[in-house]
Amino acid sequence: MLLYGSDPADIARAARHLAEGELLALPTETVYGLGARADDDAAVAKIFAAKGRPSDHPLIVHVLEAADAADFAAQLPPVAQRLMAAFWPGPLTLILPRAPGVGAAAAGGQSSIGLRCPAHPVARALLAEAKALGVHGVAAPSANRFGRVSPTRASHVESEFEGQVWVLDGGDCAVGIESSIVDCSRAHPVLLRPGVLTPAQIEAAAGEPLRAPDAQAPRASGTLAAHYAPSAVVRLLDAATLAQRLGQQQWPAGLAVYSRTLSPVPGPLWRTMPGDAAAAAQQLFAVLRELDDAGAGEIWIELPPPDVEWDGVRDRLSRAAAAFES
Repeated sequence: MLLYGSDPADIARAARHLAEGELLALPTETVYGLGARADDDAAVAKIFAAKGRPSDHPLIVHVLEAADAADFAAQLPPVAQRLMAAFWPGPLTLILPRAPGVGAAAAGGQSSIGLRCPAHPVARALLAEAKALGVHGVAAPSANRFGRVSPTRASHVESEFEGQVWVLDGGDCAVGIESSIVDCSRAHPVLLRPGVLTPAQIEAAAGEPLRAPDAQAPRASGTLAAHYAPSAVVRLLDAATLAQRLGQQQWPAGLAVYSRTLSPVPGPLWRTMPGDAAAAAQQLFAVLRELDDAGAGEIWIELPPPDVEWDGVRDRLSRAAAAFES
């Protein structure tokens, strides 16, 4: 069933659906999420079943405001409070110590839990309606089959689940890739997944440097080595290698190219990547889905620049390509 975020009655209906323990795909500014009330382990189990996702791979819980984090977090360290003040609502997930007896399924059984306050107006209206019905947080990983390309439009979700999941349409996602994830459950903040926020922005708000993940880092959503993969094989190539291979004209059947700096050549299905990192992030998953739908067998993608602004796009593309490495 398709509901519309522009209709208050549909938002209220979607909130009741969540309150009753059912699944709902909802828009956020990053990607569409497949949501269930986070305080109901049986409801959360439906997310894992629908996605084909391992139950020990944690989800992100979406809350209406920072004060609601206390319903799921045992404590809010000062660095987490500074990051909330700077970036909530927005595309930042914080890993915090989990409050005992709540959100165990959403946390993948860990003693920590990921929390985010989305900025999308439809998501916020939905969370407000759900909160009035006693739902203080919605667990919502991306609304796609596990390991595949995240959806940034309601139509992507409908195609992914073939109408089996209620979808609340909030238009195209403005950010286009998933949130940055910062672990605040230990002594120092650790960047577990890059997004559109740069490390410098996060460090300025945190008041201290970000550490790199270590062996004790908690598991976090969307951080597997192979992830975000379309059906087509993804090859990530620097501009010189891409130009060389295109010049050989010995292309695989159904070749598609997504390049930032090269001019299109006749033959392959071609899409031009924006030169701006934010614009590239916003369209990335939609382009991968479009090329899949067009029947691409392989997608040759130009490696993004090394600049920190491109970290999130580069991360998603690297994980997509890793799914096809032998």
